Amino acid sequence: MNTVAEVMNERVSHTTVSRTQWLAERERLLVREKEVLRLQDELARERRALPWVRVDKRYVFDTPEGPQSLAELFGGRSQLLVQHFMFGPGWEQGCPSCSYMADHSDGMTAHLAQRDIAFVAVSRAPLAEIERFRRRMGWRFRWVSSHGSDFNRDFHVSFSPEQRSGGEVYYNYGMRAFPKDEAPGVSAFVRDEAGTVHHTYSTYGRGVEVMMGSYRMMDLTAKGRDEDALPYTMAWVRHHDRYEATGNGACCGGKA
Repeated sequence: MNTVAEVMNERVSHTTVSRTQWLAERERLLVREKEVLRLQDELARERRALPWVRVDKRYVFDTPEGPQSLAELFGGRSQLLVQHFMFGPGWEQGCPSCSYMADHSDGMTAHLAQRDIAFVAVSRAPLAEIERFRRRMGWRFRWVSSHGSDFNRDFHVSFSPEQRSGGEVYYNYGMRAFPKDEAPGVSAFVRDEAGTVHHTYSTYGRGVEVMMGSYRMMDLTAKGRDEDALPYTMAWVRHHDRYEATGNGACCGGKA
């Protein structure tokens, strides 16, 4: 990891060229950018071609409208995206990084709906705790509780004390150490005309950056994400109403 001084020296010594030289370099980079975009398109096709898994277990979620099944969370649409939001029972607030993801949600839900996609966040915290935090953050997207169901554990985003006692849990398609009882993820589901729900895709770890549009904007700037000198990735992230507060950024479940 670079020190702050090393990062600053790198910025000061950055090459400055003429517009003509810059344009030549930019055109070379454009070739690489187009290669990456074509690869992303190819990966998207392969993702859509993955086989599906029928969801036979009945999950019941606590929602502001009352108990609902997984199929009911689709809200009449045929596709559903779920943000596995790290917010465990008894936490005073949700995970700052998951909150950063969620800050991008309200603006996209209307557009997703036009493509027959519903969006919902799911956490294991009781609904009353979710609603209290949602009101504080000013969010409008659907957010429901899986408290009392196996949903989080079945999709490998919540871990029991017994699971964690061995030092490693199954997360992001492998056994690894994980510091919390809750983990982030994004899952996709589809419902057919008969009402049968299938699980089609899940991504974890850095895969959840798909929800972090502002990260992509940072990647366009001269400093980029500017995280090289931080103690860990996203150490700068706060809840959006806490950026004036002092102290280190918490990963998850920190006190307000």
